[in-house]
Amino acid sequence: MDDFLKVNVNEYLPLRDVVFNTLRQAILKGELEPGERLLEVQLADRLGVSRTPIREAIRKLELEGLVKMVPRKGAEVASISEKSLRDVLEVRRALEELAMTLACQRITGDEVTRLRRANHAFSEAARKKNLIDMTERDVDFHEVIYQATGNQRLVQIINNLREQMYRYRLEYIKDEAKRAVLTQEHEMIIQALASRDPEAGKEAVRRHIDNQEITVTRNLKGKN
Repeated sequence: MDDFLKVNVNEYLPLRDVVFNTLRQAILKGELEPGERLLEVQLADRLGVSRTPIREAIRKLELEGLVKMVPRKGAEVASISEKSLRDVLEVRRALEELAMTLACQRITGDEVTRLRRANHAFSEAARKKNLIDMTERDVDFHEVIYQATGNQRLVQIINNLREQMYRYRLEYIKDEAKRAVLTQEHEMIIQALASRDPEAGKEAVRRHIDNQEITVTRNLKGKN
């Protein structure tokens, strides 16, 4: 295992969360590759921690779909499969359409302004070609919409799925040709919300997610 894997101590976070974030970022950035085994002893030695936070981090990563447990082998970094992509996006598509319907009814002028700022922040991250920042800014954009629904149970359900969606977001954003398209799709979503048009809003998020599925599926096939 290479020297990139180091714990960045954060005095405001418990050690188990710091270890989890370290391993998670390594997987999302491709520093820990699909199929690579995650050996507790080796990881604990490399990060300078006990096995307990490593074990807890691996358990959380498994829940996110970033790690899978293989019989007689243990934990390894999960591959991105077309089936897992399709399963996650089918659920996301339904939840996003519901969120758009509710947000079109309830969104405030201040929230529309926040959406425009979030999309501008995404565009700036894209200009700087910062993949992780772009992914986080995309998360921020959609979070404004979720909060605008005023339905905290829906927000909770979407947040439970968000970590599983993160990897596919990052994979989509890696395709440089699609970054301008993403900004345009965000603009269409904003226009629908500003005009309180739920049908246009649902169509915009369907196109947004369909394009993600098409692009990531094509990229996955290109890797095989």
